[in-house]
Amino acid sequence: MAEDATFEDGAERPLHLKAETAEDVPVMATLVQDAVLAMTDMSWQPKLRRLAFLINRFRWEDRAAAEARGRAYERVRSVLVIEGVLSVASQGIDRADRDAVLSILDIQWTPGEDGAGRVELVLAGDGGIAAEVECLDLTLKDVTRPYAAPSGKVPGHPE
Repeated sequence: MAEDATFEDGAERPLHLKAETAEDVPVMATLVQDAVLAMTDMSWQPKLRRLAFLINRFRWEDRAAAEARGRAYERVRSVLVIEGVLSVASQGIDRADRDAVLSILDIQWTPGEDGAGRVELVLAGDGGIAAEVECLDLTLKDVTRPYAAPSGKVPGHPE
């Protein structure tokens, strides 16, 4: 006998998304916009061809619900992973400053030949991290429970 759906069945679950096509990238970029991370929260693993970031992501997907319920905006710790990385470059970042906090504004994909290309994290302050990849393979996975955003505000972008 089938059971009716329960309220818990509709509960939000942690994000676990993959981007493998150019059309997937803007969705992931929107979800990580305004994420912050420390310099120490980046990991380049050349032997595994993996570049990983532990980010504090603003929960854009929860913004309307927070406003409707009059509760705090949320952030969540997430892992953003770029697979198949052949090389990594950065600009506008002082890699020696281990206390630096970076803010992600966008993720951009530039296709190359035979499925290869370049994934770039555009950072606030004219910085960027670029990964030359053998194919587009991004993963975003929430790894903690959401918590109240310390600023209590929606990130803003003055024109």
